[in-house]
Amino acid sequence: MATATGETGYFQRGSLFWFTVITLTFGYYTWVVFWPQSIPYQSLGPLGPFTKYLVDHHYTLLRNGYWLAWLIHVGESLYAMALCKYKGITDGRVRLLWFLQTFLFGIASLSILIAYRPKRQKCT
Repeated sequence: MATATGETGYFQRGSLFWFTVITLTFGYYTWVVFWPQSIPYQSLGPLGPFTKYLVDHHYTLLRNGYWLAWLIHVGESLYAMALCKYKGITDGRVRLLWFLQTFLFGIASLSILIAYRPKRQKCT
């Protein structure tokens, strides 16, 4: 699912599988941190008692870990901007797409940009 608009505008959307996994897990994590009283622990199979234990005994760690995860995503997004510059991606719209995709999905997006190898022009 790649979209390439020349060397200055390379963008590739990440895997739908990983985007779904990240969205669901981050959504669940958000639910646990902000609305733990509304979670139907008994209906979640083995995940329910484990989540309940974490909420009851390690809530501060959960909350701090949540904000740390977002901070890491911000760092990855900023690194994606530096990589775009380094790899010659100068199109502003495409750079914004990399920033947003990396902010929302982290390493699932950043790994695509890291793996991108732009064609280097030969010096004559």
